[in-house]
Amino acid sequence: MIFGRKGSKDDDDTAGLEDQVLRAPKALLHDHLDGGLRPQTIIEIADQVGYAGLPASDADSLGAWFRDSADSGSLVRYLETFDHTLAVMQTTEGLRRVARECVLDLAADGVVYAESRYAPEQHISEGLVLEDVVEAVNAGFREGEELAAKAGTPIRVTALLTAMRHAAKSTEIAELAVRYRDQGVAGFDIAGAEAGFPPTRHLDAFEYLRRENAHFTIHAGEAFGLPSIWEAIQWCGADRLGHGVRIVDDLTVGDKAFGDDVAASVAADLDDVHLGRLAAYVRDTRIPLEMCPSSNVQTGAAESVALHPISLLKRLRFRVTVNTDNRLMSGTSMSREMGLLVQDAGWTVEDLRWVTINAMKSAFIPFDERLAIIEGIVKPGYAALMEPVQQD
Repeated sequence: MIFGRKGSKDDDDTAGLEDQVLRAPKALLHDHLDGGLRPQTIIEIADQVGYAGLPASDADSLGAWFRDSADSGSLVRYLETFDHTLAVMQTTEGLRRVARECVLDLAADGVVYAESRYAPEQHISEGLVLEDVVEAVNAGFREGEELAAKAGTPIRVTALLTAMRHAAKSTEIAELAVRYRDQGVAGFDIAGAEAGFPPTRHLDAFEYLRRENAHFTIHAGEAFGLPSIWEAIQWCGADRLGHGVRIVDDLTVGDKAFGDDVAASVAADLDDVHLGRLAAYVRDTRIPLEMCPSSNVQTGAAESVALHPISLLKRLRFRVTVNTDNRLMSGTSMSREMGLLVQDAGWTVEDLRWVTINAMKSAFIPFDERLAIIEGIVKPGYAALMEPVQQD
């Protein structure tokens, strides 16, 4: 099953809902390439490159280990999962395969546009240089797009080049993003631990990108709160916020902060919700929030999908988008994320359409190309889903 089901839904209803969600056209802005590998691929590449550190030798057990580690509540175990995926992404062949399969997996899930992010600096331990990494991933994406089109599931995938916020290569990676922006690289990102590594440490990179009219997003407001979001926007000039879930720290519901009673806050009458100046600025200027419900639950940024702040932010008309983050670690897909929001948080197909259009409006590709996907694929796809069932 794509997502869990509640006892109140019978099997036919659940199957029908899953089919409807699977067929919905989707746009994905926040997905990590090194967090979405197929377990069998990890095993096969590990064997090819002589990596002997995997915690399991069959695909089912390995997949379960990744999910259990991500669910463990241990940051050490969570981070360990990436040691294994990165270990098999150090060759041109490995990178091309992972990128190609990423495209095919997303296309099979109904994704029509995706931005896949990765950190080139994490793939050079076995002799590749940064340019080798970018060109290998780009080649894999193009191969995947061609195969997906032949399979009848066309998709467009662009890359976001990520710099690690604890390292010192951000300007070099930003220059790389600009160099390859006409070859499938749509933008730039920084990722890694927020606490102790504010985005302003990389101000030179952001100023360079702004001078070059380049797009960038910043991981902010997941593990750290409003100061991280404020710096990302007001100092660095981020086009989008990676996660941004902690913007709710700047909301009050009645005379209480959002976190004082999350359940009551999520369901609150909107007249009782008051925005602080930062939250109001984010909403007023339509800064997109790249929200990842299942991942946020795993990291403790949200209590559950049912109580995830995305539902209140949606009702408040923030520009929220739905994303996967790390598909392997969360055992998820776009269909599963959307299905959980429908099942656990009461979302409708119209809500899914709205966040999908939000994502396409916020994509780092030219306006006319965004509009073509919205008008030519997304809107017709959802119109077909929402047509009344014809009775015999």
